[in-house]
Amino acid sequence: MATPAPLSLPPFDWDIFCCVVDNFGDIGVTWRLASQLRREGRGQVRLWVDDLASFARICPGLDPARDGQWQQGIYIQRWQGDIASETVPARVVIEAFACELPALFVQAMTEQSPPPCWINLEYLSAEAWVEDCHGLASPQRVGNRSLNKYFFFPGFTAKTGGLLCEQGLITAREQWQQDEAGLAAYWAGLGLPPKGEDELRISLFTYESPALISLVQSWCQGPTPVTLLLPLGRSLRDVLTGAGLANAIPTAQAGDLLHSGHLTIKLLPMTDQAGYDRLLWSCDLNLVRGEDSFVRAQWAASPFLWHIYPQDDQAHIAKLDDFLNHYLAALPTDVAHWLRAFNLALNHGQDVRELWAQWPQFATIWQQHARSWSQKLLVDGDLVTRLVKFLESRI
Repeated sequence: MATPAPLSLPPFDWDIFCCVVDNFGDIGVTWRLASQLRREGRGQVRLWVDDLASFARICPGLDPARDGQWQQGIYIQRWQGDIASETVPARVVIEAFACELPALFVQAMTEQSPPPCWINLEYLSAEAWVEDCHGLASPQRVGNRSLNKYFFFPGFTAKTGGLLCEQGLITAREQWQQDEAGLAAYWAGLGLPPKGEDELRISLFTYESPALISLVQSWCQGPTPVTLLLPLGRSLRDVLTGAGLANAIPTAQAGDLLHSGHLTIKLLPMTDQAGYDRLLWSCDLNLVRGEDSFVRAQWAASPFLWHIYPQDDQAHIAKLDDFLNHYLAALPTDVAHWLRAFNLALNHGQDVRELWAQWPQFATIWQQHARSWSQKLLVDGDLVTRLVKFLESRI
């Protein structure tokens, strides 16, 4: 579709601003939000992004060389520095993860009557203080005028903003996981045979961690055949080192099929978001990172381990513990203790071989818990449902 001149763009209902901080996490969340708003008929969406090259890795139709373009009914605008003075803000302006809006854009917001509703969409957190801060207004002085900016916190309780989950996702997941012929065709499309009766299929999309080396060693040396689906990325070196395949690191590329002991490694290219969902739905265990893949692993209703974004002051470990307090609450003590230890060991880079050895003992109850957990998360509605309800009294 041809890109219209700026002045011929339609009026927008939503402006969403995103700074790409860690390649795919921030843009992953905002792209899903924009897509859900558009698909569910919530209005016209414009997404402002400062790094289109990273964005294109999860949106293959996107042209990183173009400043403005339509993708899947959403207008994508390159955002570098300030904006055109004639830009008209949308009715709702979302500042994702405290990225700072362009000064001219904020000034234009003050000139609207009524002014847009300004939302600071925060990072997902299970910390207790989030409930107290969710929905609070922060007055912003712009010249001689004032705007309210509202804090919107995704979270795991009824007093937060919930999690992104588009309509029809759970039904689509159920159909996918129950379609044996479809799953066989999916594996064939990746160059793999149907899953064996005693085989485990595991996806891994994490940051670097020495824990991966010991985990992969367990898979190579253990009695259970394991096929690891590994998108090319930051964990490649640790995985191949653990498999004794360090000599393959310099030439590794998507499509490679590598073997070490009882472990088969299939290297995958980066995929679009729908493709990543299907990968999560197809696996027995998913190792995920950051925020977007972490949330999607929960909708997959399968066991997962979370490699949270590391922070120098170790604040991420406290955040991980806060999440685990929610996630493990309904589990028997021995299972909860094991899962907490496993998540912490992964994030601390510790040896996890003894922890992995307990997988056969706890896998079934973990699988059952993963399914009930995904149902529980939607009892009070998904993020977009809660966001629209929040806005209804403010627009």
